[in-house]
Parts: sequence; structure tokens; C-alpha cells
Amino acid sequence: MTTLAYGSRPHPALGRGAALSALVHVGLLAVLFLGVRFQSHPPAVVTVELWETPPPQPVVEQPKPPPVVKPEPEPEPVVKKPPEIALPEKPKPKPKPKPQPPKRDLAFEKRLREEALVEQKSLEEQRLRELIARQQADARLKALLAWTDKIRAKIRGNIILPQDIPGNPEAIFDVTVLPTGEVLTVRKRKSSGHPGYDDAVERAIMKSSPLPQPDDRSLFQRQLELKFRPQDR
Repeated sequence: MTTLAYGSRPHPALGRGAALSALVHVGLLAVLFLGVRFQSHPPAVVTVELWETPPPQPVVEQPKPPPVVKPEPEPEPVVKKPPEIALPEKPKPKPKPKPQPPKRDLAFEKRLREEALVEQKSLEEQRLRELIARQQADARLKALLAWTDKIRAKIRGNIILPQDIPGNPEAIFDVTVLPTGEVLTVRKRKSSGHPGYDDAVERAIMKSSPLPQPDDRSLFQRQLELKFRPQDR
């Protein structure tokens, strides 16, 4: 038995293995080539005749956007009210009974009506008397004015006016007259401011005696107030 050194061991099957591997690869390449050749023919054309209208294509609805969810408002804080204290009800006052109307005193009412009629009649009579008195006073005053106008007219006819009397001054005289019309006294109450005119009026009053008498003798007055102005007519 021959002893071999390490690393020099013979490999009798190495050549056959390499040849077999090369043969397998060649055969695999041939199969792949032939398979591609057989499958590279043109596709067959299929003719289809349509006897009915094809159904419409379904409409694809667009998905709706999701609803916007609004945030819920925060609830208001609940304020707790203090419990109400039930007050005791006040007792309702009882209605007072209506007083009975007093009984009518027919005799008294009749007497009141009679007194009212008497008073009304008295007032009407008083108004009538006042009206008559006013009318009489107006008539008396009118008659007195007419009498004094006659006296003043007679006196003015006897006045001799002095020269150069400024303006239209007024002179007032108080005259005392007798029932016969004679002038008893003449007194100057207010001066006209012109002594010559005052003296002329006084002389004219004395010269006009007796003065005219009133138409109604009941209107005679002993004291007369006479007013004169230079420009009186």
C-alpha cells in the first residue's frame, strides 16, 4: 500500500462531473429557445356581432363630502335659584256689609224744594231791582249831564278870552246854586295855570246868574262842579 502525502489525493470523477454540467446547461438553453419560438405567433382575432344595444354604463356617483359637524355650543352654566320660601297667605278681610240707605223724609224734601223756590224768586227780584236801579242811575246821570251842559254853554257865552293862552288848559270851579238858579258862591278848585283865563271864567259864572234849571226838579243839586277849557265849544 502506497502512502500519499496530504494535498496530493487523486480526483477520478472530476472530469465526468464537469462534462455532465456543461451538457445540462446546453440542454436548458435549447428548451428555452424553442419555447419562446413556439409562443411568439400573432394573437387570434375574435369577431363578435352585437344583436342588442349594450346596456348603458353605470353612472358612478361621486362620493359626497362628509357633513361638516359643527361644534356644539358649550352649555350655559345653570344658576341655581335659591329655593322660594312659601310665605303664609294673609287672611282676606271679610267684605263689610253695605250700609242700608236712609229712609227718605218726603216732608223734609218738600220743604227744601219750597225754600229753594223762595230763594230763587228772591234772587230774581233782587236782580230786577238792581237792573232798574242801574237804569235809573244811568237816566239820572244822563239828565244831570244835559243840565250841566246847559249851564256850561251859558257860561261859555259870557267868557271873554284873554290873548295868547298857551295850549288848552283846564280850570275847575265849585259853584253853589240856589233852587231859583241864582249863583251863591264861586270857588276855584284847580287853576288852568293862566290867571287871566281863570279870572275870565269866574266873571262869566257870576254874570250868567241865574243859571238854567233842570227839566226834572228832582235832579237839582246845590253843589255843582264845572270844568272849562279855552277851546271848548
